[in-house]
Amino acid sequence: MEKRNIVITIARQYGSGGKTVGRMLAKDLGFNCYGYELIRMASEDSGINEKLFGQVDESVRRTFLQKLANVRNIYDGGLLTPESDDFVSDDNLFNYQAKIIKELAEQENCVIIGRCADFVLKDYDNCLSIFVHGSKEFCLARAMERNSMTLREMEKFIEKTDKYRGDYYKYHTGHNWYDARNYDLCLDSSKLGFDGCVAAIKAHMAVRFKDYGLSL
Repeated sequence: MEKRNIVITIARQYGSGGKTVGRMLAKDLGFNCYGYELIRMASEDSGINEKLFGQVDESVRRTFLQKLANVRNIYDGGLLTPESDDFVSDDNLFNYQAKIIKELAEQENCVIIGRCADFVLKDYDNCLSIFVHGSKEFCLARAMERNSMTLREMEKFIEKTDKYRGDYYKYHTGHNWYDARNYDLCLDSSKLGFDGCVAAIKAHMAVRFKDYGLSL
């Protein structure tokens, strides 16, 4: 039986523990897990200063909510060359992250957190896309454990963060971030717990990738 690589992408609501689930799954399976590491890898690949990628993440939070109301730049796989005036544009920085995501999908078993990876890899048969969500109360309680904010401040922060993630997703994919049809599996971490989410993903993998030669 031929052994082929598998990629798990995880989108998640703030406070749902999706990142934790992804890391737990990766450790359990012996996969690498990528999130912000993709920025460093895209910087090394493109030659663009890593700080610019970080600035995009921050500047996007301030400008995207207005920009995204009527604008889309759906990812199509293109890359701009260093000769282009838009080489270090927000859109091209995203394109380089997507390039790294595709290379990883072709080379190794891994878990990828965020970065619209489910859309970038939508045509890859070896990709399993997950959306992790939780009840408002669950997400709020988890977020309060890790941040020094008042309850009201945290409620606003979660709402703002999830709106940003949804707008970012819509801008680059043209799709609704919350639409279950974008994903292979949607999991409620407030009902399943983190271990339960990992177990559910592995059960799905056992069926979906039964011919991949992976031991679960």
